[in-house]
Amino acid sequence: TSIQSDETKPELTEIYKNLRCLICQGQSVADSNSDFAATIKLVIQDKVKEGKTKEEIYDFLISKYGEWIVYQPSLNRNNFLLWFLPYLILVIGGLIIFLIIRKSKHNRAN
Repeated sequence: TSIQSDETKPELTEIYKNLRCLICQGQSVADSNSDFAATIKLVIQDKVKEGKTKEEIYDFLISKYGEWIVYQPSLNRNNFLLWFLPYLILVIGGLIIFLIIRKSKHNRAN
């Protein structure tokens, strides 16, 4: 089993880093030393031993703790606006700046 643990260690670390510790503010499960993080790590190790994929593990934890536990939540209709709002604001802001510059150049020409 030590070979299996060596092979799964990078995968475990990746999963730990993508999960937010619900106790420690701003820390991933990988960085946290809290009891919650230790428990989550054990749960993840058990799930990997059972042959679960990353997505299945994330789905399990999301069902228990909510979407907030995952640093990179999935795109769905509930959070669609949150994913695309920054891009929308960037485009609208660029358009406004473009129009202001064009109007300014037009006023200087006259």
